[in-house]
Amino acid sequence: TGEVKCLLRYIPDECGTRVSNRSGRRYRKLDFNEAYEFLRQHRPLYVGDVHHVPERDIKEVLRPEAWLPTVVETDDRVARIYELLRSRSYIPADKIGITGSFLCGLNTPHSDIDLVIYGLENFNRAREVVASAKEEGIIRDIDDDTWRQIYRKRNPELSYEEFIKHEKRKNNRGMIDDTYFDILYSRDWTELALLDPMDYEPGQRMGYLQIKAEVKDASFSFDNPAIYRIEHPEIDKVLSFTHTYVGQAQEGEWIEARGMVEKTTHETRLVVGTTREAKGEWIRCLSTRT
Repeated sequence: TGEVKCLLRYIPDECGTRVSNRSGRRYRKLDFNEAYEFLRQHRPLYVGDVHHVPERDIKEVLRPEAWLPTVVETDDRVARIYELLRSRSYIPADKIGITGSFLCGLNTPHSDIDLVIYGLENFNRAREVVASAKEEGIIRDIDDDTWRQIYRKRNPELSYEEFIKHEKRKNNRGMIDDTYFDILYSRDWTELALLDPMDYEPGQRMGYLQIKAEVKDASFSFDNPAIYRIEHPEIDKVLSFTHTYVGQAQEGEWIEARGMVEKTTHETRLVVGTTREAKGEWIRCLSTRT
């Protein structure tokens, strides 16, 4: 297409609080709305549904798996999580990466650690390692204060108690010392080749709907968008474009979902996360094992 979709996160600023550990240059972190406003003023052609950067304007691509070894050498916490995952799950080194502020060298001592795992099998093994390491006390479960911070940040259409019940069984977050970390899923090249473009075909919006349905396939429920194939007389699948509702339910469980109905040439889907805040939209698991 000649463009790369992305989101602006940091801009050079002499008064910025983030100092690059690679160049020494100061940067300022922008929130979602600030980023759009900045680009409207300085690069209006970049602004679309997300940000669109022409390939000719890209100077460097930071690859999570390529930069992880460098970060491991300089941060003991990252090194310990990396070694835990590698030694217990046997995930190939090139299938683990680091993203977020650590990837671009703008992390602070208080920054969260965001790891990305390539490939569904690898990701599920990593989740098993996180679960067992918590039981053994190698890493800590998230404390209540941190959970409440996450809840306030996400601001979901679930009560705090509901939110916690869903999150704790996902096994994709934890604490190393006093630092919060999470593991994110990304399709590997093999899984990307299996993508069906029709799954992502924009549909005609038909209005909001709330449904209850049984999940028939949750294999890609940690993907972006999260995909839940369901048994329902009107809706073929539920898609979530907000991270709050990834991994929310498993195959065979019943869910309640509210979102925007989209009709395409081949299916009818329910989309959760049609806005950044996803107000009035949710996915909750109704099965007792949450």
